[in-house]
Amino acid sequence: MSKRLMAVVTACLMATGSVAHERGAPIRGISWAITDLGQGIYMLKGKNGNPGANLALLTGEDGVVLIDDGLGEVVQMTIETVEELAGAKVDFIVNTHAHGDHTGGNPGFAAQGATIIAHNAARTAMEADDSVLEIAFPKLTFNDEATVHLNGQTIKVSYAPDAHTNSDVIVHFVEANVIHAGDLYFNTIYPFIDLDNGGTIDGFIAGQQRIIDLADDDTKIIAGHGPLGDKAQMQSALERLVDANARVTALANQGKTLNEVLSENPLSDFEDLSWFHISTLRMTEILYRSAASN
Repeated sequence: MSKRLMAVVTACLMATGSVAHERGAPIRGISWAITDLGQGIYMLKGKNGNPGANLALLTGEDGVVLIDDGLGEVVQMTIETVEELAGAKVDFIVNTHAHGDHTGGNPGFAAQGATIIAHNAARTAMEADDSVLEIAFPKLTFNDEATVHLNGQTIKVSYAPDAHTNSDVIVHFVEANVIHAGDLYFNTIYPFIDLDNGGTIDGFIAGQQRIIDLADDDTKIIAGHGPLGDKAQMQSALERLVDANARVTALANQGKTLNEVLSENPLSDFEDLSWFHISTLRMTEILYRSAASN
């Protein structure tokens, strides 16, 4: 490892999502919109299409850290965007969990020498998926918390168990007062709780509360999807989810079938949160499945 890479990386070990895929045909015409968050940190959000989840980039003389890396189909565009901003190649990738819209660029960045960091469960999920190339696997994994010290920033990466998936982490740039929430935060849209890959409603709510507890009124919170947020907006998102869950759970506890609950449409007044992946009816189904399994 070069002197520029001599960051202090500490990690605690051992534990166990869905998943980083092989790179497919390139997607044309889309790009990353860039927001300067200060202190060498940038947020990258899809523009003119969907290159994957929102990214965070830390630049500086000590090295370059990228939080998530988007879809594999746009990895070359992502590499070029990041190198233009940072003036150097990426040294470390932190995957917030194993889903492919967050990890699809792993093979391209790893081929350039980046070290991929993730929770143990993220690596386990990738290893279990035949479509994931071995080069995409995280090389540094941890159980509870890892800390990276670079460019005057303390980057605390902490595990949020059984939340959006079973491999989610929260990334806190302490000095810059910036948090990348991964898919523990869908700003202005319905969240996705991946029940089939270790996600739970209670864990998701607990993960969101942890982020809120870390934040103050000036904290910039990068959502996995949606615009840049803050503590007040995330608090509102949490309250909506708690309300939605209570409504659907009450109906499930009355013995109503899924079709009966869908017919009642208890989340009709949340329709403005619908998006292409999670409609109001699908959100209702997720909450019902969760309630029925408890």
